[in-house]
Amino acid sequence: MRGERRRRGGNQAGQKGDDRRLSGRRSPGCGSDAYGPRIMAALRQRKGSRGKWPPQCTPADSQQPQHRHQANCCSQHHHHSDLLQGDWSWGSIVWTSVGWSVSVGLGLLCCMYMATLHENDLWFSNIKEVEREISFRTECGLYYSYYKQMLNAPSIQEGLSELIHDNLTESKRTINLLQRMNIYQEVFLSILYRLLPIQSYLEPMYFYIYSVFSLQAVYVMALYLTAWLLAGSWMAGALAAIWYILNRVDTTRVEFTISLRENWSLPFLALQVAAITCYLRPQLGALQQKVMVWLMYVCSFCFCVTWQFNQFIFLVQALVVYTLDCVDVLNTAQVTTLYLVQVSALLSVWLLQFFNAMILGSLVLSFIVAALLVRHFHCSLKRGSFGVRVSKLMIHSTGVLLLTFTINFLTKTALQLRSDEHIFKFLKSKFAWGPTRDFDANLYLCEEAFGALPLDTLERLSATLLLGPYALALMLMGGALALAALRNLRTKGGAAERKADGPAVASFRPDVAYNLMHTIFYGLLAFSTMRMKYIWTGHMCCVAAYGVCGRDVWAMLLHAFPCNTKVALRLVRYAAPVAIMAFLYYKFWPKLVEELSDLREFYDPDTVELMTWISTKTPERAVLAGSMQLLAGVKLCTGRIITNHPHYEDKDLRDRTKQVYQVYARRSPRDVHAILQRLGADYVVLENSICYERRHRRGCRLRDLLDLANGHMMDGDGANDADLVAAAHPRFCDAIRTDSPEYAALFKRTFHNKTFHVYRVRKKTKKNS
Repeated sequence: MRGERRRRGGNQAGQKGDDRRLSGRRSPGCGSDAYGPRIMAALRQRKGSRGKWPPQCTPADSQQPQHRHQANCCSQHHHHSDLLQGDWSWGSIVWTSVGWSVSVGLGLLCCMYMATLHENDLWFSNIKEVEREISFRTECGLYYSYYKQMLNAPSIQEGLSELIHDNLTESKRTINLLQRMNIYQEVFLSILYRLLPIQSYLEPMYFYIYSVFSLQAVYVMALYLTAWLLAGSWMAGALAAIWYILNRVDTTRVEFTISLRENWSLPFLALQVAAITCYLRPQLGALQQKVMVWLMYVCSFCFCVTWQFNQFIFLVQALVVYTLDCVDVLNTAQVTTLYLVQVSALLSVWLLQFFNAMILGSLVLSFIVAALLVRHFHCSLKRGSFGVRVSKLMIHSTGVLLLTFTINFLTKTALQLRSDEHIFKFLKSKFAWGPTRDFDANLYLCEEAFGALPLDTLERLSATLLLGPYALALMLMGGALALAALRNLRTKGGAAERKADGPAVASFRPDVAYNLMHTIFYGLLAFSTMRMKYIWTGHMCCVAAYGVCGRDVWAMLLHAFPCNTKVALRLVRYAAPVAIMAFLYYKFWPKLVEELSDLREFYDPDTVELMTWISTKTPERAVLAGSMQLLAGVKLCTGRIITNHPHYEDKDLRDRTKQVYQVYARRSPRDVHAILQRLGADYVVLENSICYERRHRRGCRLRDLLDLANGHMMDGDGANDADLVAAAHPRFCDAIRTDSPEYAALFKRTFHNKTFHVYRVRKKTKKNS
């Protein structure tokens, strides 16, 4: 019964970026039809040969030891989708159509599952509008407020003008929100809602959240397609999608952080990876390659325009491409194309965001320019013996890194760019450069989401049988890729000589190699920073499904047994995923049913009371100061002007936030009053959850970070650094409640409840000057 729902909520303070859970098989002999006549007919005849030899059986290869044959288990001609090979038989068409239908069905299932969880968690359809808006916690509320602002504008043109000349988000400042923030998705949805004839039966908020949940369907279908392309069977896609849904806690947090930027961008990143996987398939014709390049560009652009951290994700991807280039797995045309797709997407967003300097100053642009320049002038990199090539490779990489940092330094100096320096401070402090007292760096270091990946994540992934197949596939195929890379480096003349004979002699599938390196690099990123696990775990499902349903891993395993036949390979490839799906259904279906029947209700009366008071008792142009998480909700629910907010990628905003947070430090009332007046604040909201915080350990509470930054000793039991001194004043947020004359002369309490205290900032008189 709805009346039996459990209450759920609590105030939103003090939680920035809330994260509640925050092949060894022998190749077929000459004349074997183990992989079908279509593959054999597709192989180009070698120049000078007397007949059509399969790549595994050419005269040159027939004289080599058997391990050379084994290394070819991952060759680019082993398997591909029948339709992509030109097989338009009725059986192939029906089987492929079934695969596409399953992908759409699983995508819609995931979409409805997330929407149901969101509804059941909050009873979203039954709560008041202000409660719905409060449920957009922290920065989610800030982004949604611009969607609401666009809808409330008299026209689309006026709404865009308000965003370009915004003076509500930061008091006493006019900023271009379209330049500063990645909110084009909110602009697009607001325009779409205005134009579509749906206003009479679909509320704006539901249109917004359903759009985000629909992207989850796109995400699942992209993972499905990637696994299908890798394994050559749509059952791999089905298994990857099922794993994604069952590991929801570790693959997404969309149901409780709807408008978070990653929920918009990661589906497009998954689509881009699927497009790259398809692009790297050697059977594609010229027209198909062009289509894939354009698809990669469109997906890359959509990913970049929806998330401010795009440059860092692309940097990791560029390192993947660079690594594969160095070991001759990708050819020059493929590498250059992938680099240029990234550059084109970033520059397109740079133009769309009114020449946002942070994009031009990104490390990924500097790295790509450096990699292309060094490779152009270091044309002999892939020639010589093994030792010579390794030496050249080390020199080449050193040159690329030095040139990258040089270009980046010069660019940031020329543009006077300091917007992303807090990220580098965080990285410097995180990776063993010693403790820091920098407020911005500590703000990230003390959040669990930016810590190392907890081991219980691996336990949950193991429980769904995801981690085992993933680790096995990664170990076997990673080892095969490493051997192929060593063989490429040992080949005299490198890729130029080896590939002159045609694609049939390549030793490792480029699409598999890319996905292996992709999961390794993003896995390392996830282990270092827990918040980035959502990029890794989704793709992890694809790699694990490829291991279960693909030929390559099973070919290696069956090579150790006498039953290494075509029938055995086909049998195990289809029996294994069916067995895993049956086990997952038996174990997790009751849990899913129980989860979907768990009905809760949003309950946060203190915040509702605060928002209602602000809306009814303060002037429409009143300016409020407080924590950046709370103020995002204030802007959404009340439309009042705020002093600071959670979108932290701006140097002036970070300085402003640190100044506002002095209300939780040991500062005199005159100092705090002067700060608030300088920012134009009329009211300041103090939160008990921050002033008397217990969520973090000593040294990570917000008041401790402020004390350290101000050179003051911290509260509570424990040691302090020798150079810290005792503060001359009590903590402002606590002392102001005494209503002593020195506080009463500057501040007047106008509202309070169990969680919040609001004080009006008295105007400074001549007597107080």
